[in-house]
Amino acid sequence: MKTPLMITLLCFFTTNAIFAQESCSKFYPLEEGSSFEYTSYDKKGKTDGSVNYTITDVRQEGSASAATFNMKFKDKKGKDVFESSYSFSCKNGLVTVDYKSLFPSQMMQQYSEMGLEMDISGTDIELPNDLSVGQQLNDANVQIAMSMSGINMNISVDQTNRKVEKKESITTPAGTFECYLLTESSTTKTMGATIEMSSKLWLAEGVGMIKQESYKKNGNLVSRSELTSYNK
Repeated sequence: MKTPLMITLLCFFTTNAIFAQESCSKFYPLEEGSSFEYTSYDKKGKTDGSVNYTITDVRQEGSASAATFNMKFKDKKGKDVFESSYSFSCKNGLVTVDYKSLFPSQMMQQYSEMGLEMDISGTDIELPNDLSVGQQLNDANVQIAMSMSGINMNISVDQTNRKVEKKESITTPAGTFECYLLTESSTTKTMGATIEMSSKLWLAEGVGMIKQESYKKNGNLVSRSELTSYNK
């Protein structure tokens, strides 16, 4: 299980924008054909890979709006790593992301073929429509229980202290955007080890995630991702 990859995905899924038949959220795009490319960098600023998200389907599920995202991951040399998809829903101005959808389908299929059983539970990430400076956001968590050939392994990720810190202007290769800065702490526990990190996340209305940074407990930068191009 690549826990750093999962955390990166979680950070993305708490962002983005929406423009559907009826606006549901300011931070998730529900427009078929829209695409967003994010490039990730290591602590030294060197390119570490990229991911491209394309909205392939928008639909109504009862009173909720839903969309399917196709994801294509590339390594630092531009080589395709894997492709997958996930869905989320939006109702009454509140976006909810099911943690089970965060795991690439190819990865899940490989684990299944290996005889690995996996159970995922927890409290879904939520992003309300009415962000304001100083606002505290709900915590989120996920527990993953895996079993194969009598060997059990558990992973838990807690996202806490989620807060809207301020508004500021951020510039990336995709342009300059007026953003909300969200901060949070994360604690990952697996195989007797505990990893504590923090992150900063910049969101722009009508676009979504513009930039994201992850830090070790001591405050040292681990990685950075930013929007490098988009099309709506």
